[in-house]
Amino acid sequence: MSWLAPWKTTVVKDNERALMSRNGRFERMLGPGRHRMLDPSGAVTVEVLPVVRAEFPSDRHSVLAQVAPDLAASLFDGQPVHFVAANSTRVFWKAITRVEAVRIDAGASLRATPAQLKLLDLSRSPLVTSGVVEQHEVGLLFVDGVLTETLAPGRHAFWAVNRTVALRKLDLRPQLVEVTAQEILTRDKVALRVTLSAFYRITDPARAVAGSTDVATALYRLVQFAVREAIATRSLDDILGGRDSIDAQLRASIAARTGDLGIVVTELGIKDVILPGEVRELINKVVEAERTARANLIRRQEETAATRSLLNTVKVMEDNPLLLRLKELEALEKLVEKVGRIDLHASDGQGLDAMLKGLFRLEPAKG
Repeated sequence: MSWLAPWKTTVVKDNERALMSRNGRFERMLGPGRHRMLDPSGAVTVEVLPVVRAEFPSDRHSVLAQVAPDLAASLFDGQPVHFVAANSTRVFWKAITRVEAVRIDAGASLRATPAQLKLLDLSRSPLVTSGVVEQHEVGLLFVDGVLTETLAPGRHAFWAVNRTVALRKLDLRPQLVEVTAQEILTRDKVALRVTLSAFYRITDPARAVAGSTDVATALYRLVQFAVREAIATRSLDDILGGRDSIDAQLRASIAARTGDLGIVVTELGIKDVILPGEVRELINKVVEAERTARANLIRRQEETAATRSLLNTVKVMEDNPLLLRLKELEALEKLVEKVGRIDLHASDGQGLDAMLKGLFRLEPAKG
């Protein structure tokens, strides 16, 4: 029986390299191909690694650089699509992929240039703060908590190396704040529910950020306070009949209180005044009574005018018998329109001609 020495076989692909170690010590690098190694005692280990755009652990690179410095220098380098922060080390295979390293002095310039941004993957660069300011927005740049610059619409990126960089965007378009119904007592102790609408626009972004954490919420509270003051000092009749004056008071009050918020309120007004059910019934009865009284007044005025016109007609007819006769004929004509048949009977000694002459006589008979 013959004894055969055990052999260890490894296949390395074109996009791979293998690290061969014997008894835990690096011995050599295996390139693409089939490799057959004598390993009678099982001391050989082979680690196959991908090398196309792949990263190599920096701690293992340090050990390999001590054992085989020339080999480590020929196989590994830095990769520009990865961001390497200060005081850190990252190692990449350059066996197949070309690797170049570019040093950027992030402390000398706060803003990252477009050329630098092309080299970086911003989603994987924690030390770059970037953002896009839209056409209807304004950007505010804070460095270590201090407002340093107002940014125009466009793309912006900044180095956050040894500093804290924050980018905040504000919408400059008119914004709507709806103040929902809230119950308020009037001066005469009637509980009302009032809803309001307000449109505002940011005019001073720096003051808007410094004056409040949320401009819309701050304006909402200010409108609530202002409407309570306006309603509580008025009676129900004043409120229902003077909404324009209330709106003017609210606008003046809000304008005086929003100066520190960096905004201007363009429109502000009461949308609805909701009354309690019993108050609505009373108001409806009052309105109905007023309408009935107004209708009666108009009817009496019309009757008076008709009577006065009739009196004037009587006076005119009294002085003009001929006009009175014409009115009689008009009345007779209206009466005849409703009669289907007329029978005329002449008395003795009178013919038809005599009857017609008597019927249409326009002059008084001679005595």
